[in-house]
Amino acid sequence: MVRVARTPAFKAEVWRRWKAGENLGQIAKALSAGRTVLSALVEGSGGIAPRARCRSRLALTLGEREEISRGLEAQRSIREIARHLGRAASTVSREIVRNAPLRWMYRAHRSERRAWDRALRPKPCRLAQDPILARLVAQKLELDWSPQQISGWLARAFPNQESMRVSHETIYKTLFVQARGVLKKELTAHLRRGRMVRQSKQNPGRVGGRIVDAVSIRERPAGVEDRAVPGHWEGDLLVGGANQTQIATLVERHSRFVMLVKVPSRDTQVIVKALARNIRKLPKHLRRSLTWDRGSEMADHKSFSLATDAKVYFCDPRSPWQRGSNENTNGLLRQYFPKGADLSGYSQAQLDNIAMKLNLRPRQTLGFETPAHRLMACVASTA
Repeated sequence: MVRVARTPAFKAEVWRRWKAGENLGQIAKALSAGRTVLSALVEGSGGIAPRARCRSRLALTLGEREEISRGLEAQRSIREIARHLGRAASTVSREIVRNAPLRWMYRAHRSERRAWDRALRPKPCRLAQDPILARLVAQKLELDWSPQQISGWLARAFPNQESMRVSHETIYKTLFVQARGVLKKELTAHLRRGRMVRQSKQNPGRVGGRIVDAVSIRERPAGVEDRAVPGHWEGDLLVGGANQTQIATLVERHSRFVMLVKVPSRDTQVIVKALARNIRKLPKHLRRSLTWDRGSEMADHKSFSLATDAKVYFCDPRSPWQRGSNENTNGLLRQYFPKGADLSGYSQAQLDNIAMKLNLRPRQTLGFETPAHRLMACVASTA
């Protein structure tokens, strides 16, 4: 089995299936291979398929090496062999010296294999060549910044220094491929999902409930859609272990500013009261509307509107994507609140601290500006 796993065709099929989203168990069953072999192959590369090797257009081919071997067997001179191949005599001479102690011992296939092995010269990665940049990247990872945020921030912070640029893909590869020996493996714990290998993205859906007198998102003013005006929020519950614990999440559409609210239960009156208490802390022009999913926790939405002067709109059934900013933020929050975790032990102060971390992280959708800076600019311009 191990011998089969070493073939290029086998490896190519493993990586094709891995990129398509199959897990190691599915791949092992489809290819009749052991999971230990597949794990060594995939996890050893951090879930990132190695780049396919290719031959330089200037290198000698196997056919040319066979011509050299036949020419030596026929006792032709090096210049004659080179002239027949259309190569420089020095090229043929070096080829023979490298691969045979004596001319008559030269063999084409053995020389081809040795040349292919010698051509494998791993280059140091970008971060290995620049310790200062690597240290800065590691510091931002420890602050729970994503590689994409780090890459975007570097471009903004050092606009005139090309040496201070690194792509998010390079950061991911340096984290996942530990053979590069630059970023510590422990830093992967600061990634959003804490994974040790690159995996295909999954898009789970959600099922909504029915709300009495719910105002559809389709009746929401068009001005809310373009995000030009601040004060329009999206909300949902982030659910913990066994669906018994939860946190209310609120995201402002214009700035992506995040608020987290501790809620002891899913009772609609408890939820509405907690949300209203937090929303009322905002200036009136920053609490214009709230778009919620179809969860029954907002059944008492009229009381919320009465207490805050903010209109409530509801997504269509089975359409959580209609409040995309909140869905994306809930994904970011899973870095701090893994699925299945008990959320009841977090105090409001702890939730505020986590929200502050998100609000101080640069966002790609904001041109790598932070949500806190964007919201402060809105407040200042209005004042």
